[in-house]
Amino acid sequence: MEAGNAKSNPALGFLTVLDHPQHGLFGGYLLLNLAGRPLEFHCTAPIRPNRAQQILYGPTLEAFLYGEQIGATLIAQAKTEALVVCTDREPVLAVRQLVEMPVALLLAGEGPSGLVTFAVGRNRLAVPQRADGDRQRIIERLAETAESLDLAEPFTRIREAIEEAQQGVR
Repeated sequence: MEAGNAKSNPALGFLTVLDHPQHGLFGGYLLLNLAGRPLEFHCTAPIRPNRAQQILYGPTLEAFLYGEQIGATLIAQAKTEALVVCTDREPVLAVRQLVEMPVALLLAGEGPSGLVTFAVGRNRLAVPQRADGDRQRIIERLAETAESLDLAEPFTRIREAIEEAQQGVR
């Protein structure tokens, strides 16, 4: 799904990964304009790490799969560049090392250690300590719409769209 001129539409990106027990990992990336309407949606085919990857990547496997394999691929496919990319899965934060735009984790509860937490409107976000400069960039980029933003809601849309796509394939 694509719409409009990619460079003239300010957009927010929402990137998540679903772990399906039978099929593996599915990634979804939804870009919304500031009014909450979809500009683009991309999703991946399922990815399942093989045993050699599990052994060789060890504790870095999740960050590799979520950030590099899924996140970077989906962001690269997009024609629209997001002002900010939000995720609800901590391992997706690894994508920040591969992209120019700031990436933040949406928090539902307490933030994991090693992350800098902050608020944008009623949303609680976190960025890795090594990307603390992103905090101010995010606050500035979302300042005008901060009070009306519900950054959790688009993740429901992504999950439902991926589930719908899976059912269409069966």
